[in-house]
Amino acid sequence: MVRGGTPWEGGRTLRPLLHPHPVNPPTGDPGVLVEFLFERRALLLDIGDLTGLAQRRMLRVSHAFVSHAHMDHFAGFERLLRTCFGRPAPLHLFGPEGFIDRVAAKLGGYTWNLAPGYANDFVVTATALSADGTARRAAFHSRRAFAREGEETVAVPDGVLLEEAGVRVRAAVLDHGDIPCLAFAVEEPAHVNVWKPRLEELGLTTGPWLRDLKAVVLRGDPDDTPMTAAVPGGGTRVLPLGVLRGAALSVVPGQRIAYVVDAAFTPGNAERIVELARGADVLFIETPFLDADASIAGARNHLTAGQAGRLAAAAGVGRIVPFHYSPRYAGREEELAREAQAAFRTASVRVGDPGRAPDC
Repeated sequence: MVRGGTPWEGGRTLRPLLHPHPVNPPTGDPGVLVEFLFERRALLLDIGDLTGLAQRRMLRVSHAFVSHAHMDHFAGFERLLRTCFGRPAPLHLFGPEGFIDRVAAKLGGYTWNLAPGYANDFVVTATALSADGTARRAAFHSRRAFAREGEETVAVPDGVLLEEAGVRVRAAVLDHGDIPCLAFAVEEPAHVNVWKPRLEELGLTTGPWLRDLKAVVLRGDPDDTPMTAAVPGGGTRVLPLGVLRGAALSVVPGQRIAYVVDAAFTPGNAERIVELARGADVLFIETPFLDADASIAGARNHLTAGQAGRLAAAAGVGRIVPFHYSPRYAGREEELAREAQAAFRTASVRVGDPGRAPDC
């Protein structure tokens, strides 16, 4: 079900930078791969069963965000490590309190005497977020047998785990019974759309130079900034940024993707989920149980499909993707999806208070 819509200009849909793909069917281990348009890069939300994910796509993962260390959310770490081992780019991992211990235990379970023979010192960093707005961070180097080193405490204002020119990842600490579980929002701060027909009117063509153009626009560089643009035939031409900005570009709010799993339906969790997911274009949210089985969901500190739909409506998200179904509904999976979508479509949200969390 869709609320709101995709940005349009001139009757054409803007192409988003971030492309999320579920790693498994909704009955399998939860996980979402977020790929970047025109870049050989991806983010991974949870590291469960990765057997269905091609190695070429795993190799693009620069950062992986783990909600918690239950097996269905973290058991694929060795597969990701084995695929990325030896590459020059590091792998950055994020998880809840105690997560560094989990990563160290995984890495400590293997013998690394052959690692110095590889061309690159493969580095894994692990960051463990606490509910108090701080995090512990440590590094593991393959050439030093992945010994834990450089551990430090860092501030994490507003739950921002990653912030770069084109992407921000925020986390909220949720209650999953007696352990914390992280929910994530992947945000494109702004989206620069380049209109090809208007480039052609200027006698220009597309190419790698557009990446630099988008970067300076997002940085807010002045209109007189000279930009080297490509022209047909392989040549270049220098134009002021203001000419390009006015003739061929549009800047719109960036895309937002939210991800919520393994959360008890409590007032605190509801408030944090709504705040994190507010206005997201798409919300991937667990729907393991039907409302009729709310007592079972409560005992296991999970949401029901109806609760998930109502939270999504309170957050005003564009659409929801229900997943993380309980195996007790084998053959009845569509009931979970229908209940979540119906609750999302019909939930009542107070006028003037679209971000109000539903009563728990």
